[in-house]
Formats: sequence, C-alpha cells, structure tokens
Amino acid sequence: MSNDPVKILKGTNGQLEVYSDKVIIKRKGLVSKLCHGLFKGDKTIYIHQITGIQVKPGGLLVSGYIQFTVPGGIESKKGLSDASQDENTVMFTNDKNKLVNEIKEYIEKAIANKFHSNNSPSVSPADELKKFKQLLDEKVISQEEFDKKKKELLGF
Repeated sequence: MSNDPVKILKGTNGQLEVYSDKVIIKRKGLVSKLCHGLFKGDKTIYIHQITGIQVKPGGLLVSGYIQFTVPGGIESKKGLSDASQDENTVMFTNDKNKLVNEIKEYIEKAIANKFHSNNSPSVSPADELKKFKQLLDEKVISQEEFDKKKKELLGF
C-alpha cells in the first residue's frame, strides 16, 4: 500500500487527499482559517467509516462541495452556506467538478469492495474439520492427510 495520495483536490477552504484506505482534509490557507478557525488541524476519515458522500457541483458563480457523512457526525443540511462551515466538507470551484466526481466514484467503489469482502461467507475451523473428516470417512484422503489438516486448522 502506497503512502502517496491517489487523488488530491485543492479546494477553496482546504485540501482533500484521497488514499486507498482514508481521506485527509487539510485546512490550509486564509479562507480555510477564516471558515474553520486558526488552529484546526488535519482530519482523517477512514473509508470504512464513510456512510455517504454528497457532491454539489460548482457553477460559474457558485462554489461546489464534497461532503462526507460519518456515524455520529452532524453534516450540514442547509446547503452551500452551511456546508462551508462543516468540518467534513471541502469546497471547490467549477473547474474541479470532473476531479470531484472521480474522487466520489473512487471512494464509493472502495466502500463497495470493502463491503463485499466483509460479507463473503467465512468457514469456521470446525466446519472445515467436519468437511475433512467426511473426506477421511469416504476414503478420499488418508488418515495422515486428515491429521495434518487437523493440526493446521487447530493451530498445533
């Protein structure tokens, strides 16, 4: 796993760095300090924590934003003016719309992949042992092969 960001969005109120397992919102620059305070540090949100992503594309005269929903977080619901104050939101200009959509798709894909890998059925060592015992009883494997697998499954 690389330590370099996969994508970087330089927004108007901070910078969003996207990694394979997390996003980091960095608050740099005057506008960021005015909106979020002088002493606000970086915020790391792990991708598995993200439950939703809201994107409002930027227009000619209006900034867009990307906002992350996390459990226990209180995201703004009043649109652009409130979103600019939200700690899980990065504002951007309309020339960044394509990049923001790529970021959204990347994160949604990472969430979906994590969800699917966590929901794959796992087999317990006991179930595996039963399967190998049945193979032994049917004389498909030898006693030696069964004993070896049994030690492996039970951690001997």
